[in-house]
Amino acid sequence: MHRCCSFFLFPILRSSVRQSKTMASQRKPVIVRKLSREWCTGYAATSFGQDDAQLEILDLTGKVVRIGWEQVKWVCYVREFPAASHANEQVNPERLLRKRFVIRPRTPGLWLRMTLADGDELEGLATNDRSLIDGAGLLLTPPDKRSNTQRIYVPRQAIQTLEVVSLIGAPGRKRAEEAREAAEQPELFPPETDAA
Repeated sequence: MHRCCSFFLFPILRSSVRQSKTMASQRKPVIVRKLSREWCTGYAATSFGQDDAQLEILDLTGKVVRIGWEQVKWVCYVREFPAASHANEQVNPERLLRKRFVIRPRTPGLWLRMTLADGDELEGLATNDRSLIDGAGLLLTPPDKRSNTQRIYVPRQAIQTLEVVSLIGAPGRKRAEEAREAAEQPELFPPETDAA
């Protein structure tokens, strides 16, 4: 009888694990910073709809919270939520210690510098695609990849000025161009052909 019960329980457990992995991939942990300097934590979808008037997150208590985009400074996709016991994490929960690149980044993309509506400055790397023009905001890789913040989404309403600092190309493309230039260069001593 024990063997029979475990046989029926195993498929139920396996399906619940599969469902939880699906749920984990649909929503990611975020810290939402408002222009008023207030912030909240929760889980947000991996992509935002352009036509949505509000950001929708699921807070830690399971309640759906809606925040108007005109209030949002940025949405930080984070590794972990701030601990309530640390005073420093209550002031800077995103743990963005550096908001500017110290050296030129090596990852391909557009190096952007922006001034936000509250006067704060931020740099980041964005992908060089149509989302820069068509999107409702910009998804950036922050200067410090080892910080708690993995990605930053900045809505267009929060951006006061935007400057493209540099276009950083893929390293493979540069090598291909060098190989093409080397192939075009004539040889000093062309190989001799046998006239025999």
